[in-house]
Amino acid sequence: MPIPTELVGSLPRPMKLQEAYADYDEGKISFEDLQGAQDEAAADSIKRLEATGEPIVTDGEQRESSFATYNLTDTLAGTGLADGLAGDGQFFAIFDDGHHRQLPRITKGPFRYKTYASEFVAKNRALASHPVKQAVISPSMMMLLYPLEGEIDGYSRDQFLEDCVNEAEKDIRQCFDAGAVRVSVDFTEGRLANKNDARNPWTGKNMLQEFIDLNNRLFERFTAEERRNIGIHTCPGGDCDSVHSKEVPYELLLEHMFDMNAGYFLIQCASEDDRETIYEMCGKYSREDANGVGQVCFMGVINPLSPEVETAEHVRDELLTAAKHIPVQRLGATDDCGFSPFSRDVKPQHGSPDFARDVAMQKISARLEGAAQASQELGV
Repeated sequence: MPIPTELVGSLPRPMKLQEAYADYDEGKISFEDLQGAQDEAAADSIKRLEATGEPIVTDGEQRESSFATYNLTDTLAGTGLADGLAGDGQFFAIFDDGHHRQLPRITKGPFRYKTYASEFVAKNRALASHPVKQAVISPSMMMLLYPLEGEIDGYSRDQFLEDCVNEAEKDIRQCFDAGAVRVSVDFTEGRLANKNDARNPWTGKNMLQEFIDLNNRLFERFTAEERRNIGIHTCPGGDCDSVHSKEVPYELLLEHMFDMNAGYFLIQCASEDDRETIYEMCGKYSREDANGVGQVCFMGVINPLSPEVETAEHVRDELLTAAKHIPVQRLGATDDCGFSPFSRDVKPQHGSPDFARDVAMQKISARLEGAAQASQELGV
C-alpha cells in the first residue's frame, strides 16, 4: 500500500471570515451571518483540498473558534461561552513571540460540551466528494479547565474528569456516526507539559503522565478496529507563525507518547533541526501492538509556519530517511501542525491569511507528490 498521507486539520481562515468573527463579537452581525461566512470558507477549503488530490478532506476548521475551544464557545473572545464556564481561566500557552491563548474556567458541574464536532462533519459530508476526517480536542486539554489546586464545591475533580472522558467519547463516536472516516485527537499540550514555564503554572506540575493516563481512559472505550482510525496529533504549537514549546527536548514527550493506545500519530518533525533523530525515536518508541493495533507514524514533512514551499523531492527524501527507522507499513506523511489552529491569525510571516491559504495548498500538493514518489522508490 502506498505511504498514506493526511491533513492535521486547520487551514488559514480568509481575512473576510476573520473580520466576520470580529464583527460578531462586536454585535455588528448576527450568528447566522457568521455561519454564512463560515460556510463559504468551508466550501472553498474542501473544494481546494480536493483539487490538490488530498485523499481525506476537512473544512479547515473554518467553523471553529479554535482546535481547543470549538466545543465550549462560539468565538475566541468568549462570545457564546457555554453554561458553567467563566472566561478567566488559565493560559493554555504562552508563545515565543509573546502572545498567549487562554482557556475558560469551569465554575460548576456537570461539564458538557456546547458543540460537538459531528455538526461540522455532517455539513462537510454534504459538500465533499472525498472522504472526510475531523480533529477533536483531547480530554487532557479539557482537564486544564479545572483549578490546579483544590476542588469546586459540589463537583469533585474525579467527577469532572469522568465527564471529560464521557464527552470526548461522545464527540468521537458522533463524528464517526456523521460519516467521518478518521478522527484525530489534538494533543499539543503533551510537549508543553515539559516546559516548566514560570509564567504558566500548569506546565510545572509534571502533568504529562496524568494527560496520557486520562487519554488512555478514552481510548480503552474503543475497540482495536475503531482505534485504527483514531489518531493523536502532537506539535510544539502553531499560532501566528509562532510556537510555544519547541525548545523542550522532544524525547521527553516521545518516550512516553506512544503509551497512548491510539492507532496512528500525526507528529511534527519538518521544523526540527535534527529530523533523523526524531525518526529514530518514533521507530524506537512506537508499538507494533498497542492493545491490538499497530501504531502508524505520520511524520510531519511540511512546516506550516514558513511561507517557503517545500519541494516534492524534499518530501520524498525525508520519507525515505524515515523509512530507514520506521517500518514502511507503519509510516505516513502529514504536516507539522494545523495551518491555523486559532480563528484569529493573520499569519504575520506570510503577510496575510489569504496568501497563506494559497501557500498551504501548494505545500499540501508537495506533500502528496512527495509521498507518491517515496512510495514508488520503496516499492509500496
